[in-house]
Amino acid sequence: MSERIVVVGFGPVAARLVDDLLPAVRTGLVRLLVVGQETEAAYNRVMVAELGVGRTTADALAMAEVSALESDGVDVRLGVAVKRIDRARQHVVLADGTSEHYDRLVFATGSRPVVPNLTGLNPDPTGPVLPVGVTALRDLRDAEVLRSAVAAGQRVVVLGGGVLGLETALAAAEEGAQATVVHNGPFPLGRSIDRGSGSVLTASLRAGGVRVAGNARSTGVETAGPGGSFSALLLDDGSAIDGDLLVLSCGVRPRMELAEGCGLPVGTGILVDHHLRTYHEPHMFAIGDCAEVRCQDASCVECRTANGPSGLVGPGWRQAEWLAEYLVVLARDGQSAADALEALPKEKPGVVMLKARGIDLAVTGDNLADPWDEELLEAGAASGRPRRQVSQWADPEHGRYVKMTTRGGVLEGFVAVGMPRTAAELVLLFERSSELPADRSLLLRLDGPDQLDAGATSKDPQRTVCRCAGVSAAGIEDSVLEGCSSVAEVSKATRAGTGCGSCHDDIKGFIEKHFQATAAH
Repeated sequence: MSERIVVVGFGPVAARLVDDLLPAVRTGLVRLLVVGQETEAAYNRVMVAELGVGRTTADALAMAEVSALESDGVDVRLGVAVKRIDRARQHVVLADGTSEHYDRLVFATGSRPVVPNLTGLNPDPTGPVLPVGVTALRDLRDAEVLRSAVAAGQRVVVLGGGVLGLETALAAAEEGAQATVVHNGPFPLGRSIDRGSGSVLTASLRAGGVRVAGNARSTGVETAGPGGSFSALLLDDGSAIDGDLLVLSCGVRPRMELAEGCGLPVGTGILVDHHLRTYHEPHMFAIGDCAEVRCQDASCVECRTANGPSGLVGPGWRQAEWLAEYLVVLARDGQSAADALEALPKEKPGVVMLKARGIDLAVTGDNLADPWDEELLEAGAASGRPRRQVSQWADPEHGRYVKMTTRGGVLEGFVAVGMPRTAAELVLLFERSSELPADRSLLLRLDGPDQLDAGATSKDPQRTVCRCAGVSAAGIEDSVLEGCSSVAEVSKATRAGTGCGSCHDDIKGFIEKHFQATAAH
């Protein structure tokens, strides 16, 4: 008897789960229903800003083809919402009035943008009402709104100093719009980077044509006449920032109302254990932005320090791949065999990347301590752990800054601005928990004028090039040797480049290097 699996949500993480379940669907081991509220099949939501400035196409963002899935036996329902879930009968009730049975149900509902509580906006989380000229840049329709503004060279105001907001503003400015970033705090990315890197980043943004309004508290939006479109963002000091389009980039919030509605425990996300099972309900699972991995074992150290959903696509994809294997073993061999699988590995802190023309920034981990901050440097030393050490280097004139926080020679965190080769090496060392060289300046020299190649990391075939999909340099090189001659072809063959897109230039480099070598012979 085949298992009936219902996936609620059809975003990038759900698309990966469906893709990995397809072999089991084709053999009849699993019957799969996917319910998506949007009328489009899964697409790469991370790249919506790139679509909004005209640097990619909707076709390039597509991650699933409904006709192909249906020919494989997947039941896909688009443009329909799940109204409620009946746990007792194991049914999902859809908004169109139909009801579907499940043996296993997977929440892949993702997250929704946070709409700030400003005068002129309705921040209702289940159905915010935004004036014309205000968008949260979350779906394809939002991208079209931004595209029209950029094409017309209009004034784009971005509220929020996170990575998405900064990349949107930089790209809009580069494509001819007048872009302004408005953020609270002294510098953008204030929760992730320190004052030195924040100052260098702010200067780099301004050099890139983006106006930056820091320490700004927004109070409302102004529209041109009753029912009119956005005309200005109002601040608490009585000033206003005029614009034609307001892009809200104030973070996201997990979509967990369906889980709450059927009585499942939630925290910052839908609470699941290390097998991604919801509390008290072994037939239900959650993955991606809506899932908070925090088991019920009070002695679990990993869960005691867990921070909730990461908001990054890479961890969600790894959850989807793990869960697909678990569900297949469960359907084929039973519960005991599935539970014998190794639990989902703990996810390391993600490396946040900001890549734009002229700006390279990478940051992860704890960067709060300064080189002479004895209290923070000694934190944890009482328990026998080594003392923290901080190495710091700044060149504000040329927009370059590096800070490395280590314990026992191993990175706990770093931030690098304007130092792409150094950043690449630090990412590699961080992911492998390797010790840094005793002379930290060796890392800085990777971006020196004497380094004519792509740096030391380019010679390591096992280094991770695409962190979202976990694809190594060797995997990309193999796909190029097998005939892939474009980023799209490499992505289709390896999944590299299907996440945040920050590795696209690296993939192009592999392709160009291969064809240059071929031409030389």
